[in-house]
Amino acid sequence: MGMAKKPHKVKLIAGILYNDMPAMLKAVSALKKMFGPTDLESEPVDFNHTDYYADEMGAGLKRIFVSFRRPVSLKNIQRVKTRTNRIERVMSRNGKRSVNIDPGYLDLSKLVLFSTKDYSHRIHLGDGIFAEVTLFYKDSAFNAWPWTYPDYRTPVYAGIFDSVRRLYREGR
Repeated sequence: MGMAKKPHKVKLIAGILYNDMPAMLKAVSALKKMFGPTDLESEPVDFNHTDYYADEMGAGLKRIFVSFRRPVSLKNIQRVKTRTNRIERVMSRNGKRSVNIDPGYLDLSKLVLFSTKDYSHRIHLGDGIFAEVTLFYKDSAFNAWPWTYPDYRTPVYAGIFDSVRRLYREGR
């Protein structure tokens, strides 16, 4: 019989989708107030894999990723998404988001993203928040699942997550 163990702390990350630089900077500032200092803030990457957000957020979207220095416990981890949703609501204009914050976490074996949408590959964590393993780490690289979003399959994102994983491994 297996014995339950306390899980390792994980590396909190957030992807921020935006087309308004001041709004993105304001969101990063709010995230730092909530979760502490960052140890990585990526360069902006063009978001051109879908037009899903165009009606709400406009054209020319970009995404940056941030990772937070302090490892976090998995206990009540779904609260991260409820808190980032609050930032999105506060920063909305005329009922439309100025930023879309996609939080999640990374450990040595995977990247997990949070969502408010259920689907066959997602597990409910609590408070209406679901989690999915978006990427898994094998053979010294992040690998996609059939459900992995197209942008998360790109070498650019893989490079960012490799850097975050290295920071996690060194600071764990």
